[in-house]
Amino acid sequence: MPDAEKADPIPWLLEEENPSVRYFTLIDLLAVPPTDRRVRAARKAVMEKGIVPRILAGQKKGGYWEKAEDFYQRTKYRGTVWQLIILASLGADGADPRVRRACEFVLRASQDRQSGGFSYVGTPRGGGQHGGVIPCLTGNMVWSLVRFGLLADPRVERGIEWLTTYARFDDADGAAPKGWPYDNRENCWGKHTCHSAAAKILKALAAIPGKKRTAAVRRTIEAAAEYFLKHHIHKRSRDLSKPVKPKWTKLEFPLMWDGNVLEVFGILAGLGYRDSRMRDAAELILSKRDEHGRWLLENTYNGKFRVDIEKKGKPSKWVTLQAIKALEDYGI
Repeated sequence: MPDAEKADPIPWLLEEENPSVRYFTLIDLLAVPPTDRRVRAARKAVMEKGIVPRILAGQKKGGYWEKAEDFYQRTKYRGTVWQLIILASLGADGADPRVRRACEFVLRASQDRQSGGFSYVGTPRGGGQHGGVIPCLTGNMVWSLVRFGLLADPRVERGIEWLTTYARFDDADGAAPKGWPYDNRENCWGKHTCHSAAAKILKALAAIPGKKRTAAVRRTIEAAAEYFLKHHIHKRSRDLSKPVKPKWTKLEFPLMWDGNVLEVFGILAGLGYRDSRMRDAAELILSKRDEHGRWLLENTYNGKFRVDIEKKGKPSKWVTLQAIKALEDYGI
């Protein structure tokens, strides 16, 4: 039987049938320069074969999927915001006109013109409803738009400002803040911070290159990191023998509104955190590696996506790629 510590999954990850995984393996694991012909070929293939072109083929002329007004709520996980998250996760090219149309649609339909946050429901006049702005969606949209090269867009800058202004990382250890947006949705803004929303906020801000992070962005990242470290990433802070919820221990790709242990561990490790409170998460992730040095897809929204991605219970190139990178960044 192969030894998991000695098994090398890299040739498997480099197979051409999944150009997105091949591309990220080359740049993230092997540190191949972006000018290398292999990287350029893989980047081109992402847009020409596999899942990305299949998703883009279903896009309507206005840059949306399904019905324009159903960009979030009634068409989980087939509407526009979900396709933007998936395309960003797969490494789709933000310069592609179809991807740019999707970005522009979301900015027109979902972003609250008053605050800069992103809402799960639009208004008849365009823009997101002020009362429908939620933190997980705002984090996901900012992350996706930054991945697509729109960091300098003033509308994206407003989304980032919303995150740094309204993000909170309470641990039910004091009075919850009052007023908008905290009074609107108990699930998002209860006395205890929503673990999933905190993950998406951290993910979005960590995607901003270090030299371009404002003081407010840096402070918010530090607050989010300490919140997760207090929870050993995926556990209840007041009872570290229990996960925040069982789903957080399951590895999946792509992640939608929720998070999991690998996502946050990978973000913190990528930011340079080596805190001992991350060790529980590292050991959990390592325990899931098989004898071939691979990880399984333990959870999925397949059947709800427009295009299914990998198979539940089978070795996952995406999870394996992310686990290897996270553990290497942590120093394992």
